[in-house]
Amino acid sequence: MSNDLSELYAQRLHRYVTAMRNGKPDRVPLRPFAAEFTATYSGFTDQQVTHDFNQAFEAVIRTCAGFDWDAAVPNMVYVWTGLTQAANLRYYATPGIDVGPDIAFQYREPEQDNAWMLREEYDELIDDPVGFLYRTWLPRVSADFALGPYRQSLALVKSTWAMANYFNAFGPQVERMRTETGTPSAICGMLKAPLDVLADKFRGYLGLAFDLMEVPEKVEAACRALMPHLAQIALGSLDPARLAPIPIWMHRGCVPFISREHFHSIYWPTLKPIVEAIWARGNQTLFYAEGKWDAHLEAFAELPAGSIIFHLDRSDFRLAHEKLGRRFCLSGGVPNSLLAFGTPQKVKEHCRTLIDTCAGEGGFIMDASAIMQNDATVENVQAMTEFTREYGRYSQIACSGTPPGPPEDRLPAPVWPQGRIPAGACLPWAAKLAELPPISGDAELCRRVWEDVDSLAYLYIWHLVLSF
Repeated sequence: MSNDLSELYAQRLHRYVTAMRNGKPDRVPLRPFAAEFTATYSGFTDQQVTHDFNQAFEAVIRTCAGFDWDAAVPNMVYVWTGLTQAANLRYYATPGIDVGPDIAFQYREPEQDNAWMLREEYDELIDDPVGFLYRTWLPRVSADFALGPYRQSLALVKSTWAMANYFNAFGPQVERMRTETGTPSAICGMLKAPLDVLADKFRGYLGLAFDLMEVPEKVEAACRALMPHLAQIALGSLDPARLAPIPIWMHRGCVPFISREHFHSIYWPTLKPIVEAIWARGNQTLFYAEGKWDAHLEAFAELPAGSIIFHLDRSDFRLAHEKLGRRFCLSGGVPNSLLAFGTPQKVKEHCRTLIDTCAGEGGFIMDASAIMQNDATVENVQAMTEFTREYGRYSQIACSGTPPGPPEDRLPAPVWPQGRIPAGACLPWAAKLAELPPISGDAELCRRVWEDVDSLAYLYIWHLVLSF
């Protein structure tokens, strides 16, 4: 890594972190969440970057090298369909197989009466979420489970090793971004709200909508049962340097997808404690607020100052700046439709308005409103990049030194009740110990190794739910 790239990386990281801490760097940082756009720019098809993560990684490297961005996602085409095909998951349409090679992967919403979890199975989920996932949910979402024990075993073994290979490849990819392009990784880890998980992977949106009206007590109990497990995955995947935020992909928890009442009684009480626990560790959460969240900005303002970055999709950026801008960094706000169908001049005019409204005192990061797919034009993304770099300057002195850390006066982490089987375990050691003969050697050694290996099966099933 050359000295020039090393210095560029340090400047970009300092600029990005300063803005996320709601401070004022030398200029407004750029952090576009570029997914299939990287394929468009780099000469790949959607099938290539979706089905072969090595080509997706290469597309990111080429895109980072071609744009002056302060941070990027190592692979925003996150769902690797090589793995979803290995598990034969029913809820994805794969480019080049189920849809055309130049169409992004599609999520298949289940029919209301044939969802991935049936209404009568709420009690099973609430009693033992991990057991439910392995006994009921996985056999239903993996088509190979219907093809006999051999195909079932192949699906499990192949997808487990595929997940390990994929996740282990992210470390070298982040290093390539740093050493070859001087670009920091924008995010780290994975988080979703319990209610979003119910809608995305279990009941489907229509099923959940009816459940909220007809059996709201079951929905609330299920969200509370899921909360310790989603927190376990999130807290275990935080950036140890406390620089990159953990993203939460917020899908269907806002009005009008759910009512204000259900937001305040179910969605927010089962998400807010996780965000507070993350902040207690000194890590920020990026609220990737897909859709319009204007009705809930005051609830978000209850969080400790600096604990989140709020991303602007369809939310009113003026209102968001008024309600949240003094407490949190804002990001995004450039409509994807403008990047796809507008002109470079229109893009620049909108970026000017965003900067003038949201960035005056710092605490703003330029980005598209939503993840950039292959409809964004290179010319418009370049216009957003160049205009922000020139117009969004606060100082002629470049950022340098150690990025600012989080404040030390954070609240203690909240504590929530665990279920019958604690988060982090599939088969707890106590249950395994009851199956073993009396241990004549080091019992603590046996326990530690058992729990370490058992946790791998726990990570596999929850990442299948959250990441794929």
